[in-house]
Amino acid sequence: MKEIKGGVTAAKGFQAASTAAGIKYKDKKDMALIFCEVPCRVAGTFTQNVVKAAPVLWDMHVVNDSRQAQAVVINAGIANACTGEEGMGICHATARKIKDILEVPMDEVLVASTGVIGKQIPLDRIVAGIEAMAPALSDTLESGLGAARAIMTTDTKEKEAAVTVELCGKTVTIGGMCKGSGMIHPNMCTMLSFVTTDAAISQELLAKALRCDVEDTYNMISVDGDTSTNDTCLLLASGMAGNVEITEENEDYQLFCEALHFVNEALAKKMAGDGEGATALFEVKVVGAQNKEQAKILSRSVVSSNLTKAAIYGHDANWGRILCAMGYAGAPFDPDKVDLFFESAAGSIKIVENGVALDFSEEQATQILAQEAVTAIVDLKMGDASATAWGCDLTYDYVKINADYRS
Repeated sequence: MKEIKGGVTAAKGFQAASTAAGIKYKDKKDMALIFCEVPCRVAGTFTQNVVKAAPVLWDMHVVNDSRQAQAVVINAGIANACTGEEGMGICHATARKIKDILEVPMDEVLVASTGVIGKQIPLDRIVAGIEAMAPALSDTLESGLGAARAIMTTDTKEKEAAVTVELCGKTVTIGGMCKGSGMIHPNMCTMLSFVTTDAAISQELLAKALRCDVEDTYNMISVDGDTSTNDTCLLLASGMAGNVEITEENEDYQLFCEALHFVNEALAKKMAGDGEGATALFEVKVVGAQNKEQAKILSRSVVSSNLTKAAIYGHDANWGRILCAMGYAGAPFDPDKVDLFFESAAGSIKIVENGVALDFSEEQATQILAQEAVTAIVDLKMGDASATAWGCDLTYDYVKINADYRS
């Protein structure tokens, strides 16, 4: 496996375009289009929030019933959530416009939105945006980068990842882009993520690969404890790499899953590290667990703790907050066996052994916690299982951003 530059246009057959449609923002691009030369097999995971945005309902139909797709239209600024029949009508009209211009069947058009909940999207701007993007479609890395920037809301940077892997002597590429900065506490996936591949793989195994990997990547991040109405992750496979189609869980399937995991984990970490107002990526590794589920529950509880996140922002090794967050997580463990470490680019320090604080250097701990990426390692000493969760620190700016988000 080899990491390469690029995002959604890295794989064969995929093109992208972006434009400033003026849906909410007046000074930036806010629409993106992903298109494939051929119909793709498609898999998706979606929010488990009972309140689902119109695009989520539309895409669930495409993924579950059509089971193939050729175009994805994304807008930023307005979420098209809690918009009733009119909101569903926007999705329908979007698909119809793609059909008219790109000759893609309406039930093979995916739609995604992100932004303010409750507002109606101006259809004329969506239509104009599609008309502007269709002739600009390109398979260049620059066009993919432009699309990644166009779907940003409160994100401070675009988020892309791509890798290649050899399957049956053919080079297969997986690339993706995502957006996410706030309202992130997934229970399926997270905000918006779009992954493309030129691998030839069966529909069933494509869906299984995504479904399983989401549990260890997007479902392991948290910024603020809020699960969005619009959470969507889509995986499209063009089959244009020319590899022998993966139809069973063999070595090629495992290699494909490893490459997919690399892309999804990279994107998930970029979202966690770019949390609204964040100054640091906060990673929590629970090792020595009885089983993976125990490790996942405990790591997610710590990374979601507001008190712990605030301590990370203050570069304060307030380890009691970590054990406290573990204690209410709902996964039993013996606190008298726990060892706790902090590490970063500035070094590593052990601060707790068998549930009791060591005589550690507060100055060294502060230096370690002052880096852009900080890891807490919790050793339960109960078994061999482990899990990792990602989040960010909690800063004053998070409140500022969300206090006036609609304005």
